[in-house]
Amino acid sequence: MTGPAGLAADLQLRLDRLSLDAALTVRPGQVAALLGPNGAGKSTVLRALAGLLPLAGGRIVLDGTVLDDPAARTRIPPDKRPVALMFQDYLLFPHLTALENVAFGLRSRGMPKALARARAATAMDRVGLAGLTEARPGALSGGQQQRVAMARALVTEPRLLLLDEPLAALDVSTKTEIRRHLRQLLRSSNSANVLVTHDLLDAVALADQMVVIEDGGIMQSGTPAEVTARPRSRYVADLVGVNLLRGTVAGRAIRLDDGGELLTQGGGPSAGAALAVVPPAAVAVGRKAPERPRPNAWAGQISAVDLMGDRVRVRLDGTPAVIADVSPAAVDELRLDEGGELWAQVAPGDVTVYAP
Repeated sequence: MTGPAGLAADLQLRLDRLSLDAALTVRPGQVAALLGPNGAGKSTVLRALAGLLPLAGGRIVLDGTVLDDPAARTRIPPDKRPVALMFQDYLLFPHLTALENVAFGLRSRGMPKALARARAATAMDRVGLAGLTEARPGALSGGQQQRVAMARALVTEPRLLLLDEPLAALDVSTKTEIRRHLRQLLRSSNSANVLVTHDLLDAVALADQMVVIEDGGIMQSGTPAEVTARPRSRYVADLVGVNLLRGTVAGRAIRLDDGGELLTQGGGPSAGAALAVVPPAAVAVGRKAPERPRPNAWAGQISAVDLMGDRVRVRLDGTPAVIADVSPAAVDELRLDEGGELWAQVAPGDVTVYAP
């Protein structure tokens, strides 16, 4: 044993189209959610942790046992690692019953059939499928298949559980219930859990820490509240749905890199490079300029009007360019579908400034 319980990984890989350099620490019962654009390296992280990709450098330590260390020429093969990988499409065997699917991992490790089936039945009961042990995957709903896959992953009592978009194949009505059940299972497990997802709600609901990967490196990490409150990249800002502006602070003003200036109420850095966040709901819009000069008011051209559930998102090309959320009634009142010039205004108190 060479360290504490849980996962401590320093992953360095060199692939044809990606160089990955990322570090993760996850304690038992915790969930780390990996987010990032397509091709950023999220699935590569899972494959490296599972042993499907050899490291070029770094180290993977799980519960004090070194799984991979190129410098020391240590590498435990995938089938010998206490790691379970749950795929997006579940990969259930269609010719086996749900119980046989869950028992498969135990049987492949040499466990006697009767004991494996008993363990599998207990695992299925744990995920709420005690009455469906003899059903085949084709007769199960998407949510039930997801639970079978989860039972199969947990029944081997892995020390590290890797989940690749586990809720992506579910419909919206099913996803809420399964997400809540999955959260309970992961919290009560003894495994360190690493989740790849593109869904912000999945990350916020399931994860203790969010790790944003871009271009093979960690752009930002922290609790869901920390990451969503202070995004540090355009990807995270778009994911959260806020305006992220870069600039230089001088007193209570931030001079923006792309042009324009915003007045703030202070409270952030007083000088130097900074990031500013403006919620779209805080951007007031109108067809006419303010009757008297006001801070943080500027004109721009409407570039897009998109329906976002119970609100409408207006994209405004100006200095700065921003998005604003308005009510559906405002679309007709301001004739937003006609495009043209629109004035934006933001109260200084709605501008949050922090160090990059």
